[in-house]
Amino acid sequence: MNGRLARLGSLLALLALGAPGAFAQGAPRAAPPAEEGNIFSNLLKYGGTTVPPSRAPEPEAAYCPTVDVPEGGAAMQTLGGRGEGAAGSIRSQATLGRLARECTPQADGTVRVKLGAEVRVLLGPGGAPGRFDVPITFQIRHDDKTVTTRQQRMTVTVAPGEAQGFGSTVEDGLVVPAGMVQDYEIMAGIGKAGAPKGPLKPKPRRKAPAAAAQEGGESGAAQ
Repeated sequence: MNGRLARLGSLLALLALGAPGAFAQGAPRAAPPAEEGNIFSNLLKYGGTTVPPSRAPEPEAAYCPTVDVPEGGAAMQTLGGRGEGAAGSIRSQATLGRLARECTPQADGTVRVKLGAEVRVLLGPGGAPGRFDVPITFQIRHDDKTVTTRQQRMTVTVAPGEAQGFGSTVEDGLVVPAGMVQDYEIMAGIGKAGAPKGPLKPKPRRKAPAAAAQEGGESGAAQ
């Protein structure tokens, strides 16, 4: 009996040495606290043992109208050519192709607009392969007034043996003032500054959200 008591005392002493403080003052050592819940819930919710830092809320999507082409801004012809009797003939015709836009809200309440345009140059009877300059104008308008204008001169190449050539361009940094971000127009057309004078057809004004919701409720169908 005395031998068994001696072995039990030795075992208790070893446990006390291997886990210092585990039996201090007769209470078990407390587990380390976890931020928000416990380690296992954090793993499930956040994919890690700790809570990630909070993120700023995502900004609301900006109003981004389709790109309008002004009257006369869809194409441009170049007259004159080479060879006998070529005077007055069409050398080339530049035509506006696909258009794209991206509208990003800014911290100061403005909207930044990025535009892309594709242009095709087609040779006419008096034309020959080569490089062709095509002016293109981008505008932001509000209440039929021009807010911002940007111009580019695109260079489109028609290779030897080809009858047409393609080019594309991107214009970034067109800014819509904060007071106009809910009702503005984006325009792109072939031509010089001031060429865009109006859309091809009257564009319906954008209704305020409350008015649009009320009208939708009365009609029972979205327009």
